[in-house]
Amino acid sequence: MTAEATTSMRRRRSRNAVARPAGQHQARGWPVPAGLVALSAIPLTAGTFRLIQLAGGPDVMPADHRFTGFPAALVMHITGAAVFVVLGALQFVPRIRRRHRAWHRRAGRVAAVTGLAVAASALWLTLFYEAQPGTGDLLYVFRLVFSAAMAACLLLGFAAIRRRDIATHRAWMIRAYAIGLGAGTQAFTKGVGGAVFGAGELRGDLFKAAGWVINLAIAEWAVRRPAYRGRVRAAVQS
Repeated sequence: MTAEATTSMRRRRSRNAVARPAGQHQARGWPVPAGLVALSAIPLTAGTFRLIQLAGGPDVMPADHRFTGFPAALVMHITGAAVFVVLGALQFVPRIRRRHRAWHRRAGRVAAVTGLAVAASALWLTLFYEAQPGTGDLLYVFRLVFSAAMAACLLLGFAAIRRRDIATHRAWMIRAYAIGLGAGTQAFTKGVGGAVFGAGELRGDLFKAAGWVINLAIAEWAVRRPAYRGRVRAAVQS
């Protein structure tokens, strides 16, 4: 083999070695948003069935005497949550953020507006509708606190991006998304907690609160780890 052929082969191997990790990095960008959407599948499916039922469709779920007709707050909460979850998950894909920045900004605005609609409708449903059977005053307080916290995170995230503070913007939006995804985690905390510790009003309230707390703990870990901060710095400099 000639020296020229050897050099050419080495160059091809070098290009392949560089291209492979980049492709793998892009592939690794999708499991997180896919997992986030999958986590929300249970509450979104239940919400969709509820809307179909209220619209006069089949009774796939047990009837809920608290809701009659087609209450605007419930419709806003369910449809807003669906848009917020999907668009919010796509914001976690690095390739979309880098290559489709205009879409990223527009989708982010829509996600922020629908997130505020979710938080506002959650507050409305908590304050002006009868409590869900089997829940207590503790969950009532938790819902008020976390709904207000979600709205505050979204507003703080919007204020940060207006200042061009990308790191702070992303941190607050991740926290808001974690709260908004609480219902998905609650399906597991309540199910597992009830199976292990038994049912009960107080236990049920605590199991649901655990869903929000777990999500926020993961969000804080995500925004504080060095790898995340390095990616944010790279995005700011690009």
